[in-house]
Amino acid sequence: MLTYILKRILLMVPTLLGALTITFIVIQFVPGGPIDQIMAEARASQKGDGISYKASRDSDAKQIAELKKLYGFDKPAHVRYFEMLGNFLRFDLGRSFLHNKDVWQLIKEKLPVSISLGMWTFLFSYLISLPLGIAKAVREGTRFDVITSLVVLIGYAIPGFVLGIFLIVMFSGGTFLEWFPLRGLTSDNWADLTWPARITDYFWHLSLPLICMVIGSFAVVTMLTKNTFVEEMRKQYVLVAKAKGLSDRKVLFKHIFRNAMIPLVTGFPHAFMGAFFAGSVLIETLFSLDGLGLLSFESVVRRDYPVVLGSLYLFTLIGLVVKLISDLLYVMVDPRIQFNAVAK
Repeated sequence: MLTYILKRILLMVPTLLGALTITFIVIQFVPGGPIDQIMAEARASQKGDGISYKASRDSDAKQIAELKKLYGFDKPAHVRYFEMLGNFLRFDLGRSFLHNKDVWQLIKEKLPVSISLGMWTFLFSYLISLPLGIAKAVREGTRFDVITSLVVLIGYAIPGFVLGIFLIVMFSGGTFLEWFPLRGLTSDNWADLTWPARITDYFWHLSLPLICMVIGSFAVVTMLTKNTFVEEMRKQYVLVAKAKGLSDRKVLFKHIFRNAMIPLVTGFPHAFMGAFFAGSVLIETLFSLDGLGLLSFESVVRRDYPVVLGSLYLFTLIGLVVKLISDLLYVMVDPRIQFNAVAK
């Protein structure tokens, strides 16, 4: 297993390097960089102030030269590429053009929102999906199975942002009721509240965004759980166990459960990290939650290249590590898997 882990770690290097290289090359050909956006804003300001065209053109040339030197664009692309790799090796993610902050500092500032949405979405999704999926498998073809499938598929078909707008209109002061707050993770007086009141306030703010996130995410896990358990129930070893006189409950939890949980448990790391770092930009925008999803979207739109490349480096690295953990979970769930056979 140690040999397998070392080989996988070594394979992470070209994968990470390839993702960064492709993104860096694409960035070089994307029109409208950060300097162009800054100059466009400056021209609009100068036009409003009545500055002449000649004076504006002369100042533009000087400002462009200064901005290129400030942001490092006066250097050739290959020099900037290798400087970026050297900084990333030291885990220096660079400095944001737009926010004038370190990229790592920006990510840490946005993490509370992403952790809140990701952690609770993951927990609620699996806490609902696994029992529901098992119940549907045991009662396959019954009225319960049909009705719950219909409800799950309807929930999956409704886009999260559409549901968010509906919930805001209905319950957040849009038109009818004003039961839930519309913005932020906590109230303005959160620091003055007692701990029980803080917890209540926190979940009060998260209620509507979590409903929007969970509705769309738990359908896949529910149907995957059901189909996996149904497939295991039809295998020969289940019929043998029942023929020996074991009860349906004992067969389910002693024989079927362990085999059926293999694809679900090994998918935990991906689902967990996906819930953290693949947050919905539209949900964050609707409920005024400033998280990593909104940061990534703004950095792409505003051509904030250090944030784009820095966050790509961090999230790709985390994704590769999570993939390795997911593979190692196979051994914990099913000891019959041998990595020495895979590695040869």
